[in-house]
Amino acid sequence: MTNNPLLNLEAFGQSIWMDFIRREVITSGELKQLIEADEVSGVTSNPSIFEKAIAESHDYDEAIRLLTVEGKTTDEIYQLITVEDIQHVADLLRPTYDRTGGQDGFVSLEVSPGLAHDTTGTVEEARRLWSLVDRPNSMIKVPATQEGIPAIQQLIGEGININITLLFGIPRYREVAEAYLTGLETLAAQGRDLKRVASVASFFLSRIDVLLDPTLEKMMQTNEPQSEIAARLRGQTAIASAKVAYQLYKEIFGSERFKSLARKGANTQRLLWASTSTKNPAYSDTKYIEPLIGPDTINTLPIETLNAYRDHGHPTLSLEQDISRAYHLLNQLSVVGINLDAVTEQLEHEGVEKFVTASNRLMVSLKEKQEAVRGPLSLSAQKR
Repeated sequence: MTNNPLLNLEAFGQSIWMDFIRREVITSGELKQLIEADEVSGVTSNPSIFEKAIAESHDYDEAIRLLTVEGKTTDEIYQLITVEDIQHVADLLRPTYDRTGGQDGFVSLEVSPGLAHDTTGTVEEARRLWSLVDRPNSMIKVPATQEGIPAIQQLIGEGININITLLFGIPRYREVAEAYLTGLETLAAQGRDLKRVASVASFFLSRIDVLLDPTLEKMMQTNEPQSEIAARLRGQTAIASAKVAYQLYKEIFGSERFKSLARKGANTQRLLWASTSTKNPAYSDTKYIEPLIGPDTINTLPIETLNAYRDHGHPTLSLEQDISRAYHLLNQLSVVGINLDAVTEQLEHEGVEKFVTASNRLMVSLKEKQEAVRGPLSLSAQKR
């Protein structure tokens, strides 16, 4: 075991990906250092991450200026700078991809959140982004909405690597895994190479507790019998859901259906723990890492959470500890009047809306930066 807890996670079968992207981190060598020193083996992005990176920094100002001068539209500029970032990250991660035989070393780019309920639009944009990035170690992120499920199946069946995002509920996870298997079967029927296709299912965690905890805390203030149950449930639903989802993962990918695909080279669709930054300051900043360490899993961490775990993480094989308690906790939700399926449906809807809002804010910021460039150009033109 090393003095760096991040390095010890690999011994337990867990990969660490970074949930953050920004051009300065790429060009300064910081990302290369994280890959080499901390064994960060993947990078994920989303509309909120790009909104902060582009709108709240000057990293992209020169690129925006040059592209504006070239006459590019706002949409074109967004596509060009994000695809360029993804390509650079993919190239930095390529040695990891090669070393692990395509198990790790991926970077993800998301389809427009405005297409979350548009199956055809999602498929078309995913194809376009996959072609533009043109890297075997890229993944296209598709949301686990009802409309996203057939898109996932179609895209896997075309050999496109997919990162399923905005996944909150166990029933929906089963649908996602089913779509992946069906897509692989389509590939197999065509005689295609299954080994070259990769997918992860990103199960969102902290947002579950953020939504449920206020309700549970109100129950805790009463003298009702439910108050004790609420106290036990507070801050525990997300972790319990993840542990149960992992049991389902083992069932699905231990089935004869998958084994027949594995014999043709297919990879499992690993579970990826997402939304792992702790939102409640009363909780540990490594709350969504320590209990969920186990084989064939990924934890994608914002840079602050990654730094925290490097500083004071205590890795141990924990994912299959207290499984019966996890099932019991989820069953107890109905006792206190909480419908977990309804909660996860709400979270899915809110997640899409948050990404749409972030995307809209980003486009407004890009237009403002373009106007700042056009202003001086217009004055110069008038003087000439």
